[in-house]
Amino acid sequence: MWLLNSSIGKKLIMSISGLFLVLFLLFHLSMNVAAAFSGEAYNMICSLLGANWYAVAATLVLAAGIVIHFVYALILTLQNRKARGNDRYAINARPKGVEWASQNMLVLGIIIILFMVLHFSQFWYKMMFAELLGHHEVALGAATVSPQDGAAFINYYFQGNILITVLYLIWYAALWFHLTHGFWSAIQTIGWNNTIWMNRWICISKIVATVICVLFAIITIVFYVNGVGGDCAAVCAGH
Repeated sequence: MWLLNSSIGKKLIMSISGLFLVLFLLFHLSMNVAAAFSGEAYNMICSLLGANWYAVAATLVLAAGIVIHFVYALILTLQNRKARGNDRYAINARPKGVEWASQNMLVLGIIIILFMVLHFSQFWYKMMFAELLGHHEVALGAATVSPQDGAAFINYYFQGNILITVLYLIWYAALWFHLTHGFWSAIQTIGWNNTIWMNRWICISKIVATVICVLFAIITIVFYVNGVGGDCAAVCAGH
């Protein structure tokens, strides 16, 4: 089957899974924006996205997408290096402004995956997974909280925690470089480009990557300084 065996087929699978992950980032960003303004609103979203069948199904699809994207990226990278042999260090013509990112997509991807493991261990594992196990309370430092109390988790991990905040900012920087190349490259692989639109897609990729990563960074800094927004005192009362 060409989709699984050919290089073009593998690139197509990697591109589609990558675009799906961009949609997930946009959804996750909208949740973070809600948390920046209202911890109560964020907790309501966490409650709606708890251990429900559709949330669990979406999580499994997301996990599969991440695994597929990373595995195919690794396979294609190894194939390209093998094909280039001693010439793999030669300089190729690449679009201006994305040369470094295009040369280091695998390294950037590994950094992103490692930080996703950190993020999932801090939030998903102690929230949705804890609910699936039937836990009504989980340990969070010296306190115990509901797995649906996302605001408490944000405050615990980010508010006043410079190390976690800096690590997440590094993650966003790696994500920015990855997206600036990956987004337009995925569009090119799918075939939604031509001579005129190629440069436009490169520009759009930079805009999309910048909007996503800058907003994530700003919100993370807000969490570091103030915790969740607005009604933080009410949300965190008793924790």
